[in-house]
Formats: sequence, C-alpha cells, structure tokens
Amino acid sequence: MGFWIYMLFVASIIPLLMVGFGAYFRKNAPKEINPYFGYRTKRSMRNQETWQYAHKHCGRLWFVIGLIMLLLSYALMVVMLLTLNRDSTTVGTYGGIICGIQCVILIASCFPTEFALKKKFDTEK
Repeated sequence: MGFWIYMLFVASIIPLLMVGFGAYFRKNAPKEINPYFGYRTKRSMRNQETWQYAHKHCGRLWFVIGLIMLLLSYALMVVMLLTLNRDSTTVGTYGGIICGIQCVILIASCFPTEFALKKKFDTEK
C-alpha cells in the first residue's frame, strides 16, 4: 500500500505542474523574451506580442489538460488498487505507463499553441 501511495504521488506530479504553470502563464507571462523560462519555441519568441499570446494560450490549455489528467490519473490509480494485483511490480508498471502517457500528452499539448500562433501571426501565404 505504501508503494501505491508513492506512485499516486508520482502520477500527480506532471498534472499538478501543468495546472500550476498553466494558471501562472494565463495571467503572468514572463515579462521579457528569454531563453530560460517560459513557453519557448521559435514562433513564440518572434516578438513580444507572440510571446504574450503563446503564454496565454498555452496557460489555458495546460490548466485544463492538467486538471483532466489529474482526475484521470487518480481514477486509474484507484481502479488499479481495487481491481489489479497490488504487488509493487504491477503498481510500478502501471504507474510508469500512466506517467509515460502524461509525458506524451504534455509534449503534444504544444501543437495546438503552435497552430494558434501560426494562424494568428503568420501572414505569409
């Protein structure tokens, strides 16, 4: 049971980070374009307007996706506890799969922001 609680904590890290940074970026994009902190892509760092827009868009997206992932991760971990074998190998394997899926979703969540930036700011036809 102790390892299951640990894996529940681990499975909540990425969603909680997404919710936290999403809430922050929605309202407070970093003031200046910088190579250290923020949503940094070639398109988002083009100018101050794209920088602000990218953070607001990404922040909204991460906040919503993070909440959904957090709820789904908790639900999957509880279902796993109630229905599957509770040994540490099973819990670790399924917890790792959940974390892997979360990483894929985190990376994939950049595409809608890039498409929105392209649609709004790319005038080259």
